[in-house]
Amino acid sequence: MIDVQESFRQRPNWAAISEPRIAEQVDRLVRMARDAGDLVVWVLHTEPGTGNVFDPESGFVRLLDDLRPQPGEPVLTKTSHNAFTTTNLQQTLTAHGIRELVVCGIRTEQCCETTARVASDYGYAITFAVDATATQPIPHWDAPADRPLAEVLADPRTLGTDEIIARTRYALAGRFATIATVDELTGATNPVG
Repeated sequence: MIDVQESFRQRPNWAAISEPRIAEQVDRLVRMARDAGDLVVWVLHTEPGTGNVFDPESGFVRLLDDLRPQPGEPVLTKTSHNAFTTTNLQQTLTAHGIRELVVCGIRTEQCCETTARVASDYGYAITFAVDATATQPIPHWDAPADRPLAEVLADPRTLGTDEIIARTRYALAGRFATIATVDELTGATNPVG
């Protein structure tokens, strides 16, 4: 579970999040994993000393409400985009004999996709739970920083969330990961929402 944290809700672009029910979707996967006796690993993104919402001093580097690790579930903090480079995730997975991962969290194309790619390179079989990821529109690289969300959304050069998710699916499917939905993974016959 990658970066499903309050930091993101504190940013103005949260209003344009692709999956407002991200915590609910992640919780469904967590319950499935726990029921199967699988290890759940929680990863939080930090940017110490920055003074922004990812700085641990802000108080926002914590899981979204209603997501709570159980005893024995590792909670790792990272300072890189992927969940491996600045954590002991690989050692934790090796110690538990894990070779298959389900990846979910916030940002679909950034921390989630990057983690899936790195994990694939390390030899893990990856399932990317696409509807248990979330992202926000990405402004064009030439656009002025810190524009109001309305301006970002009105800019035709902004990459929308549907485009981002589709691109991630294309990039990962058959190369780095198997793409699946939460309903497919949980065997849900009465999907939520």
